Amino acid sequence: MEVRAHIVVKGLVQGVGFRYFVYARAAEAGASGFVRNLDSGDVEIEAQGERSKVEILIDQIKAGPRSARVTDLRIEWSSPLQPSGLFEIR
Repeated sequence: MEVRAHIVVKGLVQGVGFRYFVYARAAEAGASGFVRNLDSGDVEIEAQGERSKVEILIDQIKAGPRSARVTDLRIEWSSPLQPSGLFEIR
């Protein structure tokens, strides 16, 4: 079943390669969507794909790259949009 997850990641997640880490993991999962830095210092992610693969992606996001420190994760689940087939860094 296809799902869409809107995720906001808090912690030491900017300036540590976090967006590129998410991009690579999303590509492995076959997810579409985006990842971008927010002015607040958080990172916003929207990932869409098979629920089991999006859940695996979320588990990887919780761990992050070694240089990052994730302290909180907010996830909002919703129905999928028309998939673009792409995952991009914004």
